[in-house]
Amino acid sequence: DLKTDVDTNLPLVSVVSQDVGRVILNLINNAFYAVDLKAKQGIDGFKPAVMVSTQKLKNSIEISVKDNGNGIPQSIKDKIFQPFFTTKPTGEGTGLGLSLRYDIITKGHGGTLSLETTEGEGTTFLIQIHI
Repeated sequence: DLKTDVDTNLPLVSVVSQDVGRVILNLINNAFYAVDLKAKQGIDGFKPAVMVSTQKLKNSIEISVKDNGNGIPQSIKDKIFQPFFTTKPTGEGTGLGLSLRYDIITKGHGGTLSLETTEGEGTTFLIQIHI
């Protein structure tokens, strides 16, 4: 299930829309991958869900992509944006997706890309771009 909660009154920000669109698409694809893995575990009552939301903060806008998958273990959380690091099985990921997306947001747009995660409950990726 994909749900959205978008603030229709966000201020305009200067971005390369194709680049930011690719970042969001990659995060959504990763979220669907995570909830699909959890769904395959056959947990009673589990309903895969991905939520994309936007909001205005004090000096930035925030785009959030949240899933209710298995979360990211704390032991690898700090490595998640490193080039060639992947949690996917061999042949299913290059380990470049998140590192490239991190650079697009931080270096290309002066923003931040971070994550919040709880093992067994899910992960939220947060993009913040300054106004």
